[in-house]
Amino acid sequence: MKLFVKLFAVAALGVSLHAQGDTPKAGVVVMHGKGGSPSMHVSELAASLERDGFLVANLDMPWSGQRNYDVDVATAENEVEAALTALRQKGAGKVFVAGHSQGGVFALYFGGRHRVDGVVAIAPGGNVGNATFRETLGPSVEQARNLVAEGKGQEKARFSDYESGKGTFAVTSTPAAYLSWFEPEGAMNQALAMRSIKADTPVLYVAPTGDYPALVRVKQEMFGMLAKHPLTRMVEPASSHLNAPSASVQEIERWINSVSQQ
Repeated sequence: MKLFVKLFAVAALGVSLHAQGDTPKAGVVVMHGKGGSPSMHVSELAASLERDGFLVANLDMPWSGQRNYDVDVATAENEVEAALTALRQKGAGKVFVAGHSQGGVFALYFGGRHRVDGVVAIAPGGNVGNATFRETLGPSVEQARNLVAEGKGQEKARFSDYESGKGTFAVTSTPAAYLSWFEPEGAMNQALAMRSIKADTPVLYVAPTGDYPALVRVKQEMFGMLAKHPLTRMVEPASSHLNAPSASVQEIERWINSVSQQ
């Protein structure tokens, strides 16, 4: 009798492990912030996700310190879509995009235009539609528009970029690519991106309590622009803007697991 019980227990354990192994994993595309890289502020998030069983693609995005807006928005969308396809091919049952700062705004924009199971926007920033960006980068945007109109859209030139913690700095890009990123009513207008999210796409909005003051002021307004979904929510980790990805790892994992079980 004892032998039968032991054999039954082993068999049950085997079935349980087999069932766990057959459960599709969630896939996550991780995107860093402006001037960053996969090895900087999002590295701990990406490593933790992978260590805890998620399929992860930690991408070097066009706004990285190395790339300087080397491609336009549409090409960046294709890069993320290719990463999502690769995750699905590896067995991801549900897929998510998670971005920090400028990556957060792009994740929202992408989530409004492509099929994903959820969007994680971590301290989203770089909203080209706000007054500071319009005023600070207005001359560069006008310069890019003029060069495109003159047929010089693919000839590299120097433009201005802006970041709350850094101020204004120069970038070298083609006018066409630059304009696709900085057009005030374009892809990186956060309000438009928020409103583009469909009601069937849940969003985790990570708003750190120690974020840049301008982002703290608008977080409730921005969050209120999202379509209502029972799993859409805001979390407010006690961290700075730059540390927000690391500080929210557990909340992000719990949320992705919750969405994946639906």
